[in-house]
Amino acid sequence: MDTKRRDIGEHSCFPPISSGEAIILLLGSFPGEMSLAQGRYYAHPRNAFWPIIGALLGFEPSEPYSVRIERLKKNRIALWDVLSSCRRKGSLDTSIDRESMLINDFDRFFNIHQRIRYVMFNGRRAEIEFRRHALTIESIRERNLELHSLPSTSPAMARLTLDQKIAQWRCISTILSASPPPK
Repeated sequence: MDTKRRDIGEHSCFPPISSGEAIILLLGSFPGEMSLAQGRYYAHPRNAFWPIIGALLGFEPSEPYSVRIERLKKNRIALWDVLSSCRRKGSLDTSIDRESMLINDFDRFFNIHQRIRYVMFNGRRAEIEFRRHALTIESIRERNLELHSLPSTSPAMARLTLDQKIAQWRCISTILSASPPPK
């Protein structure tokens, strides 16, 4: 572990979780402190990501992490973050030092994952930084990507109940049911 980087609050994100069959990419902004400490996406127990995804895909959010990851892959969902690294004190997106942000290599990612047609943003910060820095409008059109805003699953986004968040995230189920897996 590079303690020097930790001391100044600079962190790096996780590699993407994906398979060659993915048609949906779920993007967060950057992992929170608990996720970074555990090396797992959405590790904070009050983050609603796994309860929402479990409700949509029909599994218990308490299943082992490796099983949840396989459920995502099986359902053709990739998971990643917009930022590859940044400096931040705490876990809030509002605490990210804008000057320190580095964006993940989305051109490379989409060249490898050519079946992805839907990019879903877990919260406003992920969408803002993706639209601002990740791909040009022309590239989004060329790749035939549909971009969808979703309410953040963060416990800091408390103005919506879990049921209200599930209702808004249900578009994922609709996309999956309208796009049968290849034979």
